Amino acid sequence: MSESSESPLVLVQRPPTLAYMDDHLSRNFRLLKPYASPDPLPVFLSRHAATVTAFVNIGRLKIDAELLSHLPSLRLLVCTSVGTDHVDLAECKRRGIAVTNAGDAFSDDVADCAVGLLISVLRRIPAGDRYVRSGKWSKPGEFQLGSKVSGRRVGIIGLGSIGSRIAKRLEPFGCIISYNARTQKQSIPYRYYSDVLSLAADNDVLVLCCSLTDETRHVVNREVMEKLGKEGVIINVGRGGLIDEKEMVKCLVEGVIGGAGLDVFEKEPQVPEELFGMDNVVLSPHAAVATPGALENVAQVAIGNLKAFFSNQPLVSPVQLG
Repeated sequence: MSESSESPLVLVQRPPTLAYMDDHLSRNFRLLKPYASPDPLPVFLSRHAATVTAFVNIGRLKIDAELLSHLPSLRLLVCTSVGTDHVDLAECKRRGIAVTNAGDAFSDDVADCAVGLLISVLRRIPAGDRYVRSGKWSKPGEFQLGSKVSGRRVGIIGLGSIGSRIAKRLEPFGCIISYNARTQKQSIPYRYYSDVLSLAADNDVLVLCCSLTDETRHVVNREVMEKLGKEGVIINVGRGGLIDEKEMVKCLVEGVIGGAGLDVFEKEPQVPEELFGMDNVVLSPHAAVATPGALENVAQVAIGNLKAFFSNQPLVSPVQLG
């Protein structure tokens, strides 16, 4: 950062529970905190943020043209998520606003969670836990056995930073990995499928870890689930909107697919109640990214982007705006 008697001013918006970056930010910058004000956000921004050039959005506040209209001087939007489906990137580009995301800060933790969900679904670990706690273990024959993880055919939708880490973690299990992505990756040993239907037809498991865009919304629909088959399992650590959730519930109820491990949902925190009683479904509260180590990583990435911006240096994790 350029030398100055005063630290740069940064606008920070966050939910009440996401205070993990407060100390990092306050040590380096002066903070403008609309979340601590009784004023509605648009009113606060109009009154106090006209000259702000950098904005840290912790969480998934929708960043649209209306909100940006209250920030005429904004030149940097720092997002603490990997996905930016809550941001109007076209409007940011039009206004000359650079956007950054969490980069690789969460990748290891999300990959760990995806593999954990897969093992939990196939080996029925949560169901077994409930079975023991309920006292039913003394009644032989009631517990439905899980199935093998090793050697499964796993199709990954989105072989980016997270998807490639999931693949590497599954290789020691002897899993046969294939993938779908926008384009085929060079020097990647896994089989590439240009369409999700073919990927589903040739695999036992689908793992979703791609970005949510207009093109990928409901990329897993009923037709895909029918191709996956009655023994098939879906793992979603991407975004809830990647799956047609209503059809997924129907497919689980009807036995069209065999199970699911879900960290994300279409209308969080609302979750379809039909899923609550299903032993072949494992649910997680969008917590794949939420470990102390990952939160520390994303704080460092955000601080790095802010320091680079105020020093006129290349950003650490820029988002391509098209």
